[in-house]
Amino acid sequence: MVTVRNSDSHFENPEPGSYPATCYKIIDLGTQEGEYQGKTIKRRQVIIGWELAEKMTNGDPFVASAFYTASLSEKSKLRPMLESWRGSAFTPEELDGFDLGKLLGKSCLISLVLNEKQKTKVGGASKMPKGLTGPVLINKIVHLDLDKFDQATFDGLSDKIKDMIKRSPEYALVGRPAYAVTSEEEPPEEASGEEVLF
Repeated sequence: MVTVRNSDSHFENPEPGSYPATCYKIIDLGTQEGEYQGKTIKRRQVIIGWELAEKMTNGDPFVASAFYTASLSEKSKLRPMLESWRGSAFTPEELDGFDLGKLLGKSCLISLVLNEKQKTKVGGASKMPKGLTGPVLINKIVHLDLDKFDQATFDGLSDKIKDMIKRSPEYALVGRPAYAVTSEEEPPEEASGEEVLF
C-alpha cells in the first residue's frame, strides 16, 4: 500500500489497482457553484462512496469516494461509470430519472488511480466478474437525499461536507419532491445481455 505523510497526519492509501467494493454512501450535495472554461456554472452534485475488500493495517476496510454531477447526459462522468458497473446501457425510461439510492449495498470492481498528489482516487467501476463477490459492509450505510432530508444523517457528516451542503439552495428548501438523476445536459467532466444489477 502507498503510505502518505505530512506534518499533520499519517494515513494509509490503497495502492492503485482494481478492488472488489460495495457501495455504502450516497450524499446529495445539492446545487454547487463551480467554474468551467472561465465561466461560473451551477451543478447538482453527489458523492458516491465504496467500502473496499482491502483492509488497512488496523483491520478497518479502506474506503473510496468520488464527486459526480447528478446527470445522466452522455457528457457526464456518472453515466459511463454506472453503465460499466451494471454491465448495460440505460434505457430511455431510466434516463428520465434514476434513483441513486439503488446503488447502496451493490458491489462492483473499483479502479483506483493516483492523482498528482500521489493519493488514490476512483478511476471507474465495472461489473463484478462471475464467481467474485463484494465485501459484506462493515461501515454503516449513509444515504442523504436533500429532498427526503434526515437530520441525523446530516449531523453525522464531516463539517466540510455539511458546509458544502449548507451553501446549496436545496438545503434551504428541505422537504421538496423526490430528487432523481436526470439526462439533462451538463458541462463535460474530467452491453451485455446479462442481468442488470440496478
